[in-house]
Parts: sequence; structure tokens; C-alpha cells
Amino acid sequence: MSTPRARDGQALWLLAATFTVAVAGLVYELIAGTVSSYLLGDSVTQFSLVIGIFMTSMGLGAWASRFVTRAERGFTLSQILLGIVGGFSAPLLFLAYGYLDGLHAILFSLVIAIGTLSGLEIPLITRILQERKAMSHTLSNVLTADYAGALVAAIAFPLLVVPQLGLMAASLTFGLLNLVVAGISVWVFRDRIGWALRGTWVLGLAACLGGLVWSDRLVSLTDAAFFDDEVILAEETPYQRIVVTRWKDRYRLFLNGSIQFDTLDEHRYHEALVHPALSRVPRRANILIFGGGDGMAAREVLKWPDVQQITLVDLDPRVTRLFASNATLTGLNANALNDPRVTIVNEDAWTWVRDNPDTFDAIIADLPDPRDFAVSKLYSAEFYAALSQRLSPRGALVTQAGSPVFAREAFWSIHRTLTETSNPSRPGTALITTPYHAYVPSFGDWGFVLASHAPLANPRALPEGLRFYSPRMWPAMVTFAPDSGPLDTERNTIQSHPLVRYYENGWARWMN
Repeated sequence: MSTPRARDGQALWLLAATFTVAVAGLVYELIAGTVSSYLLGDSVTQFSLVIGIFMTSMGLGAWASRFVTRAERGFTLSQILLGIVGGFSAPLLFLAYGYLDGLHAILFSLVIAIGTLSGLEIPLITRILQERKAMSHTLSNVLTADYAGALVAAIAFPLLVVPQLGLMAASLTFGLLNLVVAGISVWVFRDRIGWALRGTWVLGLAACLGGLVWSDRLVSLTDAAFFDDEVILAEETPYQRIVVTRWKDRYRLFLNGSIQFDTLDEHRYHEALVHPALSRVPRRANILIFGGGDGMAAREVLKWPDVQQITLVDLDPRVTRLFASNATLTGLNANALNDPRVTIVNEDAWTWVRDNPDTFDAIIADLPDPRDFAVSKLYSAEFYAALSQRLSPRGALVTQAGSPVFAREAFWSIHRTLTETSNPSRPGTALITTPYHAYVPSFGDWGFVLASHAPLANPRALPEGLRFYSPRMWPAMVTFAPDSGPLDTERNTIQSHPLVRYYENGWARWMN
């Protein structure tokens, strides 16, 4: 029979274990939600599904705990299995997406397994403490430790875990954490733990250690499945996964798996985005760019000699830092981000517009596609209403608007949203809009929408050195084929977000 001091020591260990496994369990949940958001888009849907299935599975695990006859063994085995399944969750998800046709079956299987194993923990720990009469208020103490661990995980995940470890190494690291808990439990409950369970723990520990040691190789293996070219840079930030690839002298940027530019044809996109607007405004002293952290749009703006100030607002500081400091990448944007006329602001565009009262001669929205609600809000009626207040009376606003072919409804929803945005210079009227498109081989037929308070002037002489855009092309750019022309769509608002649905359905018709 154990002494009171031994029982108190075991109780303290179990509370510490509760805290630790709560941290690991929530990290696995966040990794699953983040990976599925990266790969499948629509972060609200993905996180809702992951959280809902995870919580339900925890309930299943709590119910199943009644069938575990030996609580110490059950708890130790659950930690071993969590270390293996949770530890390898990110590698399995990335590899499944790269090499298999579907991700959902594996994603939900992993979430169910991790949730069920996590659900076993509190009932089993509570039983151990009650059986040993280790402390009063057993359940409240266990729940307090569990909730405290969840809070720590929620804070640490975006601030420390992802920036310092990345998703792949993070899941393996926290898998090791579960296996450390299992190893200590093997020692604490050694009188009740058999050799078979000890051997399973050793195998699990070796697997996770090996995975962590070889995590760089696992990342390379998954990158090889995603990208045809050599990966020269791959990083995860709290906001996205950044990958730059190279083939000979050709570079491509991918954010969350979606191509952002290919140096073979990016000039077509960026010239079409920037110069139709800037060639039609009488003044270009103060320009605002949203997104465009790669510096390509800023490079095009700086070709106009009368530009005095560019404010570039991009959420992810790592992107702007890379394209301002990496010798290869600064060569692609002509070192635009280090030009003294460029001010970089790493802040959410929505928040920045709300808090900044300045007006601009032109506003360029070089934002990611609206794959989820977080980005869709930057294509909303509310956001455009704020932008119209920041636009000078004779200025121009232009936004990239996706493909009128691949996501036709999404393109015309953005156009409608802008056409129904109130005009602060002419109360009672709306912005004047012009939809147009250009062919970019990496993207296909790509669309833009130009908006202003007043009719824009005819284009002025363009700066030298343009490789694609000229005023002679304009009549063709504003002409749409019958299968990509206007549709009756809903206006995009932060309450309804039809744009996300339009975007997903449009691309699904072509890609699935």
C-alpha cells in the first residue's frame, strides 16, 4: 500500500500531466484546423468542422473510459497513442494532400482518433485520484489544470509554436511531449504497468524522435508532392505558409499552396493591375497598396516619376521582410521595398483603414483571393465604403478580382459590390466602375475592377519599360466573352459573405 506522501506525489504528477496533455491536445486540434485551412481554404468552415468533430470525439472518449478496467494502464496507453497519432498528424495530412486524391477522410479520421484519446484523459485521471484518495475536490482540480493548459496552448500556438517550429515539427514535438508524459507514468505506476506497454512506449518514442530528427526530410517530401520545381525557401508564419520555388532563372511564390506570381509572366498581372489606374489620374503623389508584400506592385508604381509616397499595408511581416532583404527576391522587385518613398505597414488592412484618416490619389488592392471569410471581408461593401472615404475626389481605386472564367460569379460579385458602394463626392450616387481582364498564363484569364468618384481621364503617356500593357489593349480588356460576361450576383458583405461560396463553387467546377 502506498504512503500518503507517495499518493500526494502521484496526485501532483497527475495534475501536471493533465495540464501538459491539455496543451498538447489543443495544439493538435489547432494544427488540424490550420493545415486544413491552408490546404482547403475557408478557415471558418474548416475550424468549425475540426472543433465540432474533436469535441464530439472527446465525448465519445469520455463515454468509452467506463470500459477501461485499469485506469493507470488506460491513461498511459492513451498518452502513447496520442503521441504517435497526434505527433504524426501534420506529416500525414500534408503527405495525404500531396499524394492522394482526398484529404477529408484522413483529416476527420485523425481528428476523431485524437479527440477520442483526449476524451479518455480526464475520466481516467479522476478515477486514479479517487481510487487512491489522493486529494479532495478531485474533479475541480483536474478541470482547472485542463482549462489552464488549454489557455496556454491557445496563446502559445500563434505566437511561439508556429513561428518557431512550423506545423510539421510542432506536431512531432508535442507528440514527444505526450510520450514523455507516458514515460513518467510508466515509472510512477510501474507496479501496474506491464512490459508490453513499456515496449510500446519505447517504440512510440523512437518513432517520434526519428520523425523529429528527420522533419526537414519530411517537409522536403511533402514539398516535392506540391511543387514541381526546386523549393529554395519554405517557411510557416502565424498567417500562412510561404514557399518560393526555382527552375533555372524562373521563380514562383506560393502562399498556402496558391501561386502568387511566376517571374515568367508576373509583369502581365502587375502591369494590368497598376497602370490602367495610374495612367488615368491627374495626380500620383500619394499611393496606397494593400497586399503586395512581394513588392511587385510597388515596383510598377515607382515607374511613375511623380510618385512621392507609397504606403504598403501587408499583414505578414515575414513576407515583406523577405522581399526587402533576400538578395534573390529583391532582384525580382527592383529593390522596391527599400525605396525611401515606400513605407511598409504590417497590419490588418481592415484595422488600418478604420484607424487611418489619410486620403490617397490611388488605392491598389493586390490582395489574396477570397478563399475564406477573413479575406472576403476585404472585398466587402463595408471595406469598399471605407476605401471610398480614403480616395481623393479625382483618384482611382483598383482591385484584383479573380478570374471571370474560373470563378465568374465571384468576379461579378466583387464588381457589383463596388458599383453599389456610395460615392462620398457625390452623395446619393455610387462609385463609377469599369471591369476589365487580361490573360496571365500562370492564372488564366484574370480580372480587375477599376472604381472612382468621377469619370476618369483618358490615359496619359505610360512610363518606359512596360512589357505588356498599352492603351491600345484597353478596348479588348474591357470586352468580355459571353461565357465570362456579367451575371446577376449578390453583393458581398461581412454579414453574408456570398463571395466565398462563389469562389469555391467556381473553382470546384474546373478543378474537381
